[in-house]
Amino acid sequence: MYNPRIAWPCVRRAEGIFGKNMKEIIKNIKEIHKETVCFFRVGTFYHCYNKDAYIISFLFNYKLKSLEKNYVECGFPLGAINKNIAKLENNKINYVIIDKRNNYEEEEKQDFGNLNNYNKFYMKANSYINYKNRIDNINSFLMNNIDMDNLKTILTEIENIIYERR
Repeated sequence: MYNPRIAWPCVRRAEGIFGKNMKEIIKNIKEIHKETVCFFRVGTFYHCYNKDAYIISFLFNYKLKSLEKNYVECGFPLGAINKNIAKLENNKINYVIIDKRNNYEEEEKQDFGNLNNYNKFYMKANSYINYKNRIDNINSFLMNNIDMDNLKTILTEIENIIYERR
């Protein structure tokens, strides 16, 4: 079980930023901070994973990066942390900052108790990102098939649907 005051022997064996041991550490920390955005300070960046990454990507339009199947990451430079914290606090979303350099100790923490909006924002973020990915896939298909014979017909149909709903 994760204890922020005890050094993890496996941390010394971590394989880069995201080795097996790092994934285990993140999982253990998230078991304790289930409805809390966990910022992991690694070098000159903060990283968030999975649900936390969705929320941060949604709120700040940061790019999601797929590390492996069903495991995503979102990162940003140290200088952006105050802006990110302010927005989380304004939206009453719990957060904790965890520093890898100090054996994963909690550097800072905010807990809104029953007012926490973590799940509400995760649901919004998940829906938004899924729709955004679908739109990006459609755009990619159209751009990759720009010389298709019936592209004009397809675009006209899409435009008719869009303009019909206005």
